Amino acid sequence: MILTNRLRGFSVMVAASAFAAIAASAQAQEIGESHLKAAHAAIAAIHATDSFDGILPQAAAALKQQLIQQNPDMQELITQTVDENTLALASRRADLEKESALAYAKAFSEQNLNDIAAFYNSEAGKKLIESGPIASRELVKAADIWQNGIARDLAQQVGEKLKAVAGTKAPAAEGAAPEAPKK
Repeated sequence: MILTNRLRGFSVMVAASAFAAIAASAQAQEIGESHLKAAHAAIAAIHATDSFDGILPQAAAALKQQLIQQNPDMQELITQTVDENTLALASRRADLEKESALAYAKAFSEQNLNDIAAFYNSEAGKKLIESGPIASRELVKAADIWQNGIARDLAQQVGEKLKAVAGTKAPAAEGAAPEAPKK
């Protein structure tokens, strides 16, 4: 889940960066047909736009819910009308693919895109897409455990050293608060 979110964020970041670079560019770069074809292949291989597949169905469901709440007596007509219009708009999904390919083509060379597609279409690339989220989740768990252990050991070692140098007046390492003076 974490990697999926990170990949979505990365894809959005790459696309946004590419769009920003396009907007800031004074001269438009000519993108050849083979370059765009390579971009489409890379996008398909990394599933860059898959996370956007739910946008139209989610918008349709939200609109149905809103309209039916306001007009419960028109539920059948609302459902039919929203469904018909949703299907009519589904063809516009290709526009996102075109824009994504253009963004990737402007951000990556044709050779980079071919290399990306080749890797992610390889067994190793497919395995990375399939198992990467699990490995990342386990990595985050391991990093949390490691962080806690390092922080504990650092506090303990510093506390021991301070106590040895300063005696009983040294701050306690475990509670981050100094020991109360003994009476």
